Amino acid sequence: MVPNIQPPVPLQHRGAAPVMLLLLCCMVVCSHADSTLSFVKTPEDQTGISGSVASFVCQATGEPKPRITWMKKGKKVSSQRFEVIDFDDSSGSVLRIQPLRTHRDEAIYECTATNSAGEINTSAKLTVLEENQTPHGFPTIDVGPQLKVVEKTRTAIMLCAASGNPDPEISWFKDFLPVDINSSNGRIKQLRSGALQIENSEEMDQGKYECVAMNSAGTRYSAPANLYVRMSLLRRYVPPRFSITPTNREVMPGGSVNLTCVAVGSPMPYVKWMMGQVELTEEEEMPVGRNVLEVTNIRESANYTCVALSSLGMIEATVQVTVKGRGPPSDPVETRTGEQAPSSPPLAVQALMLSASTMLVLWEPPEEPNGQIRGYRVYYTSDMDAPLSAWQKHNTGNSRHTLISSLTTDIIYSLRVLGFTSVGDGPPSDVLQVKTQEGVRRRVPPRFLIPPTNREVMPGGSVNLTCVAVGSPMPYVKWMMGQVELTEEEEIPMPFNVLEVTNIRESANYTCVAISSLGMIEATVQVTVKALPKPPASLIVTETTATSAWP
Repeated sequence: MVPNIQPPVPLQHRGAAPVMLLLLCCMVVCSHADSTLSFVKTPEDQTGISGSVASFVCQATGEPKPRITWMKKGKKVSSQRFEVIDFDDSSGSVLRIQPLRTHRDEAIYECTATNSAGEINTSAKLTVLEENQTPHGFPTIDVGPQLKVVEKTRTAIMLCAASGNPDPEISWFKDFLPVDINSSNGRIKQLRSGALQIENSEEMDQGKYECVAMNSAGTRYSAPANLYVRMSLLRRYVPPRFSITPTNREVMPGGSVNLTCVAVGSPMPYVKWMMGQVELTEEEEMPVGRNVLEVTNIRESANYTCVALSSLGMIEATVQVTVKGRGPPSDPVETRTGEQAPSSPPLAVQALMLSASTMLVLWEPPEEPNGQIRGYRVYYTSDMDAPLSAWQKHNTGNSRHTLISSLTTDIIYSLRVLGFTSVGDGPPSDVLQVKTQEGVRRRVPPRFLIPPTNREVMPGGSVNLTCVAVGSPMPYVKWMMGQVELTEEEEIPMPFNVLEVTNIRESANYTCVAISSLGMIEATVQVTVKALPKPPASLIVTETTATSAWP
């Protein structure tokens, strides 16, 4: 039998299968070599409050784009109280738990990022406390954001202030996702107070905002507040009009005068000053609504014109500043050369508890400052027997009030205040004792602790109007004159506000408004200009009209 001998396979055919296998393996290996996977942001351990919120943020990058999943105790999260919100660019997601439940929600939460390169994992621990279990220093939201309506292209400010020990860091969430300030090209800023400022607002800025205060003791969320951005077409247009018209003034040779001009309208008008055809206000510095012109070293009479202009028109008001003839020399006055340290302590020191751990301290300047007061030091301690050098010290500028926060609750503090000049410290005030409140957090609508009172001044005089409100959460306080806001929104203090009104020429009403998430209260006071005594019949007096001005 002839053996069945196969012809030899050509070399190129014999090697084809191994070559194909080698190419396929190379494709798989090369494909994995091109894949990448890493975390951009990982969730952080949190301690939250029962009934409140916790949010874990997880973002990853890779090629191809990874997919994010969340696990709790080895199982994919699933509950009506658990929500996963994806970032718009699919770079990650937020696991939001609301409302938190003690014991039930305490766990390790795991974030997994997966793509063809494999998978990576990271995790964070959640601890949930009852409100009455929070440790000392746990963050408190003193002022939370409020519902806001802003016209498109205008600036919106969402308020937030928090206290705690250590001082908490404040961050913001919009529609349950963290606000990325760095990607806004400077349009969105977080102010030092914690407030969120949104310039040139757009429709995309509309949404639900929350501020979050976090320190080593825990994390607290504010109540959410909606920001609505409306189209400018909905605006009610009003031509400019003067709400405070400048008035004629008289000064001595070499004297000075402040000319105040306030205009309103919609849109708000720009206000500038002119002297004849000369522009006194630089165009790039032209303020909106209010302009105070300071004229110094006046040697001759002149006319000044206030101009208010908007897209709906322009209005003018001209006043005359008259230089009076030089009068007889004044009586001799005693002067003191060389600055010294104050020789007397600050007067009328008061301490008011605004919350369980926040104290407002107020005072009046020393009777004998012996120079220019540069600032004040507030000393406080819970150990009255300790030397003053061992007390805690709070320095402040040349104001007459300050806030001291992060105090221990339900104990007695001793308090002393001193003023200082460039030379040195003056004597401290007598010891004042105040007891902090118990650390039980209750929601209380705002109320006035120090309501403003009616005042009387002489023509051209000045007055400070003080308004202090308390509540939980802490209210913020602002001043208004009719419909005109006297307090810039980004400058609104927390629970107190001192309005300085100078050069008062006619009576006017001022309204203090205290606002929190639980409501708003108002108190209106009148500042009355007293009539000057009637001159003797042999004298002739020419009256000039006047109006009020503010600093």
